[in-house]
Amino acid sequence: MPELPDIAAYLTALDTRILGEPLTKIRLASPFLLRTFTPPTTAFENQTVRTLCRIGKRIAIGFDNDLWLVLHLMIAGRLHWKPPATRLAGKNQLAAFDFPNGSLLLTEAGSSRRASLHLFSSIEEMLTTDPGGIDVFAITAEQFQSAMTKENHTLKRALTDPRILSGIGNAYSDEILHAAKLSPIRQTNKLTADEWQRLHHAIKSVLQLWIDRLQTEAQSGFPEKVTAFRPDMAVHGRFGLPCPVCGQPIQRIRYAGNETNYCATCQTDGRLLADRGLSRLLGKDWPKTLEELELLRRR
Repeated sequence: MPELPDIAAYLTALDTRILGEPLTKIRLASPFLLRTFTPPTTAFENQTVRTLCRIGKRIAIGFDNDLWLVLHLMIAGRLHWKPPATRLAGKNQLAAFDFPNGSLLLTEAGSSRRASLHLFSSIEEMLTTDPGGIDVFAITAEQFQSAMTKENHTLKRALTDPRILSGIGNAYSDEILHAAKLSPIRQTNKLTADEWQRLHHAIKSVLQLWIDRLQTEAQSGFPEKVTAFRPDMAVHGRFGLPCPVCGQPIQRIRYAGNETNYCATCQTDGRLLADRGLSRLLGKDWPKTLEELELLRRR
């Protein structure tokens, strides 16, 4: 799912292409994409784009007359910039937003249709899509800790909860926790003052690093390869590969179709976290340390 740095890159690319331009037509290939009934798509025809912003992991486009278009790409949705009036072809192309200088295409890989388009007739209505998470760049360390400790959760869950923090998902939460040298299953009510300081610094530095990197790429061309798996990430999507800090193999926890990646040496004092599937299978034979895992592999 595109997260804060990816959405920021999209906004950078869209700023130079559609800001100040009129939307000539919305073309829908999938009736399941549109989740609102009023205003109709025709109300946006010939309305000029006046503002672009991020609402969590959503892209909000504001037009004349306080009209708003909100795109939520979910897991497999992606945007593409094509020549004007490019024809929609193929089952993965769900919609086109036509401008005089090009067409913004929305695609979604796979058979599940989770991406969504909402149309609103006021900013108040548009803001109802905001899940309420706070912008980590707009708060102090004390406000950050307060938001994260209103309820006791694992760090992984708290970081990715859109009601707590805005725009962070599976990929960048792994990178943040690695940078902070904290376990993904550490409980928020157990962190020390030093650990809170490390986490607050890591969340801002990691996100800013990727925002800057992806926005720089977006300035030279439209982001066509938005992915949660990037070769220069530290841990996310790098199961079995060496940690860039200590050289030990990256580990993982798999659950409900998701995967959390971490370095046992850097984040959990060498302790392996139980993978639900494998730990049920191996039972008492589940290795607790990297050394036990290596011995198991040699058998």
